[in-house]
Amino acid sequence: MSTDNIIVGLDIGTTKTCAVIGEYNENNELEITGVGISLSQGLRRGVVINIEATLRAVVEAIEAAEMMSGKEVQGVFTGIAGGHIDGINSRGVVAVTGKGREITKEDIERVIDAAKAIVIPMDREVFHVIPQEFIVDEQGGIKNPLDMIGIRLEAEVHIITGSVTSAQNLVKCVNRAGFRVNDIVLESLAASMAVLSRDEMELGVLLIDLGGGTTDVLVHLDGAPYHTNVISIGGGQVTSDLSILLKTPISSAEKIKREAGCCYLPLVDKEEEVIIPGVGGWPSASIPRVELCKIIESRMAEMYRMVRDQIEKKGYLNHLGGGVVLTGGGALLKGAAELAREIFGVPARVGYPKKLGGLVEEYRNPVFATGVGLVLYGAEGFESESLEIGTGKYKRGGVLDKLKEWMKEFF
Repeated sequence: MSTDNIIVGLDIGTTKTCAVIGEYNENNELEITGVGISLSQGLRRGVVINIEATLRAVVEAIEAAEMMSGKEVQGVFTGIAGGHIDGINSRGVVAVTGKGREITKEDIERVIDAAKAIVIPMDREVFHVIPQEFIVDEQGGIKNPLDMIGIRLEAEVHIITGSVTSAQNLVKCVNRAGFRVNDIVLESLAASMAVLSRDEMELGVLLIDLGGGTTDVLVHLDGAPYHTNVISIGGGQVTSDLSILLKTPISSAEKIKREAGCCYLPLVDKEEEVIIPGVGGWPSASIPRVELCKIIESRMAEMYRMVRDQIEKKGYLNHLGGGVVLTGGGALLKGAAELAREIFGVPARVGYPKKLGGLVEEYRNPVFATGVGLVLYGAEGFESESLEIGTGKYKRGGVLDKLKEWMKEFF
């Protein structure tokens, strides 16, 4: 990849839109050279509900990133989330047809195609097909079967599907803002590339991306995703609870949450007080910080339990040797990791994007995890359409081509 190329990640969230610009330096090393952030008001729970408002947020975020990097953006890798996202595990089987029963790239592609030949509704599309393991003549745990000898080749894959119209509206917003969508990527998949280590993925790790309108869940086992889900509740619900119970506007509730909020009671000083600004001429009041913490802890614990119940039902809770990694803006809430440790019963940490050089201070923040991950996805995932597990390179689902076909068919 030439050093003139820039790779742009665009994370269009419910409460904020982030743009991250990555480019290769003279040593061909990827660096982050620009970040931009803007308020988002055109999405609800990860899904576009107002094209114009989303378009404005996209333009503002990208312009801020362009200003910082001094580069002009044309194409972007865009993240997608929302309650419509679903992950399915599937298996495909084929006979090896190569000369001398040697497994070729064509055999691998055929077995992946067989695994993804599942019936999905007309209004849904496959976004990603990610190999978990290959099995050659009943010998499992194979990462890359290329050139091995065998008669029967099987593949276990994780298929991520979502709503065609949600993806279509996302692409429309970006196009109308004057940019091209290079690909659509599941946000939790991108975030995992930015904050998880290879060892954590191998040991088994639960990634929880705490956004404003959604909580994205991704379980990695043996180096590959096994469970994907999006819960339509996020940090915005915590703010809403505070607004209602403290009888203060949403903007004040958000400020109180950021400055004095905590979601783990043992970390709070019982004597501490928090000032609640007055509304409409009423004087300001104060409440014990413990009371504030109880409101926040209650909602955060509910979100964590929803995730725990989900992965416990799937049987993955006892396989999290790498613990829980929290990212997204909600991970910055004081006590988030301590509460997760208590509810999941495994170690928990806050995930910060990996150091890539460039503007280290600006982007090493959980808020930018998905944006940085989208840049990494663009840089690594598409240099080749690799099928190998453990390389961070995933096979394309061809979603943009499918969207074009879908539009021709229905319009």
